[in-house]
Amino acid sequence: MGKTLFDKIWDAHVVSTKEGFPDILYIDTHFIHEVTSPQAFNGLRQRGIPVFRPKQTVATADHNVPTLHQDQPIKEELSRLQVEMLTKNCAEFGIELYGLGHPYQGIVHVIGPELGITRPGCTYVCGDSHTSTHGAFGAIAFGIGTSQVEQVMATQCLLQQRPKRMKIEVNGQLQKGVGAKDIILYIISQISAAGGTGYFVEYAGDTIRSLSMEGRMTICNMSIEMGARGGLIAPDQITFDYVEGREFAPKGDAWDKALAYWKTLFSDDDAVFDKVYSFRAEDIAPMITYGTNPGMGIGVDEKIPDAGQFSDQEQLSYKKALQYMGLQDDTPIEGHPIDYVFIGSCTNSRIEDLRQVAEFIKGKKKADDVTVWVVPGSKQVEQQAIKEGLDKVFEAAGFGLREPGCSACLGMNEDKIPAGKYCISTSNRNFEGRQGPNSRTFLASPLMAAAAAVTGKVTDIRELI
Repeated sequence: MGKTLFDKIWDAHVVSTKEGFPDILYIDTHFIHEVTSPQAFNGLRQRGIPVFRPKQTVATADHNVPTLHQDQPIKEELSRLQVEMLTKNCAEFGIELYGLGHPYQGIVHVIGPELGITRPGCTYVCGDSHTSTHGAFGAIAFGIGTSQVEQVMATQCLLQQRPKRMKIEVNGQLQKGVGAKDIILYIISQISAAGGTGYFVEYAGDTIRSLSMEGRMTICNMSIEMGARGGLIAPDQITFDYVEGREFAPKGDAWDKALAYWKTLFSDDDAVFDKVYSFRAEDIAPMITYGTNPGMGIGVDEKIPDAGQFSDQEQLSYKKALQYMGLQDDTPIEGHPIDYVFIGSCTNSRIEDLRQVAEFIKGKKKADDVTVWVVPGSKQVEQQAIKEGLDKVFEAAGFGLREPGCSACLGMNEDKIPAGKYCISTSNRNFEGRQGPNSRTFLASPLMAAAAAVTGKVTDIRELI
């Protein structure tokens, strides 16, 4: 029987296995940031042991950093303390840090790929659930808890139960204005926010193969939002072309050797998955969420579902979500006014996302009563945007281009959406208070967010392009 791509990579990284126990899995690269690492460093310090392989640990500051005036001290006390602790810990344990002011600083799941650290066939972990982003390269990547962060620091290994395998195929031609974010929001709406629980997902099909690496990262990024352990896509020429020549990518003979191995990374024709889903690209409209989990999504031209279609038990949570959002069931979402637009996060803050938004808004102006934040995912994305003149396009349209960080994705820094206000966001979570206490979030693609910024309301992007 053939092997899935997931099993090929997993098996190559098992250090030891014993029936009835978790596998000991070797981790190629450990990404860390300021939020989930302090306790792990303290654990090592208390036990008097070093970071086992500091050269395989990559550190950056992203969650708590401000996205304006990064050359000045951080105002929020907790944020400042966490960033200072990361700086101190990395210096003490010999880990290179891409902190504020470093040309490689940025959101951890943006800088790994753009620096050539993320590669096919490897294992990656981070104390952050959206580590699944790196699976777009044909890698096993997943988030871990703080105690596991310490475990990897100490041993470069993890105790892990092998998850079940799921394949999600998408085939066909996407409609105009529909992209990777719409694909993943559609999938989650179809299988629910818990539909992938216990599984590692492989995305396949000609629609997935047609996506750029940026699009594939968006897909894999939100695997966790369907409850999956992670997601991955088999590498191909698009993958190889993206990685080649990047700062830390293999060079010369090492590149040739790596490439030969990477070309073996695919699921065999007779590989067996525990569950398979198939979707038609033509069925996917520009998507938007209406509730308080990413599974509560609809096409922008659809009505919010009627509460009557849910069971009595489901209706309780459904009505609670709509009450929080200030919405009514069985009503259109298109045309709903919005107050803020956030274009950024580890889901949609790459140069391709910014280019797409800039192309759409060129010659347009934002609505007067809408505040727009465009937050690049890294210093390299920021500098590339400036080099291409995208900052001028944003400025002319009334969009504010800020400095790199997680920003308004999670309400953990200065960029918070005020209570009661509506934000259409390109991030990955719309939980209650996710973008700030009592804030209300609609998740959508960069194009849908840009359309709302210009019109001041939820708008079908297909009507404007």
